[in-house]
Amino acid sequence: MLQGWFLWFILFWTVILIGSFSIGGFFMFRKFLKKMPKEDGKSVMDWEEHYVNESRHLWGDEEKALLEDLVQPVPELFRDVARHKIAGKIGELAVNEKANQITQELVIRGYIQATPKRDHKFLRKKLFQNQIDVTPYEHLF
Repeated sequence: MLQGWFLWFILFWTVILIGSFSIGGFFMFRKFLKKMPKEDGKSVMDWEEHYVNESRHLWGDEEKALLEDLVQPVPELFRDVARHKIAGKIGELAVNEKANQITQELVIRGYIQATPKRDHKFLRKKLFQNQIDVTPYEHLF
């Protein structure tokens, strides 16, 4: 029979494992839902990939650098996913507006629309540091 510190160790380890599996399962389920096809036959991730590919040739070096600068606070482990999601939203805006190139304005609008509200505080700070006026984008925040 288990007694003393070994019992507590086993209970602690059980809680840690169940917690880890729950967190991992939650994120895997979210990814699964994003891969599920919608009414049009494409998933959210398929559309994201489509817009990135359609707008790849429209990106300039300055806009790539701005996007890279904006995703810096994202932990490195998730940065590629965040960059791809934001680039997909920017590409969607560019394709829908039939833009000839990706502009700073499109990057900022796409970033605002692709990110949760809690990230907008950082965006405002970053735009202020880069001396970019946020008043044209206030309605999006």
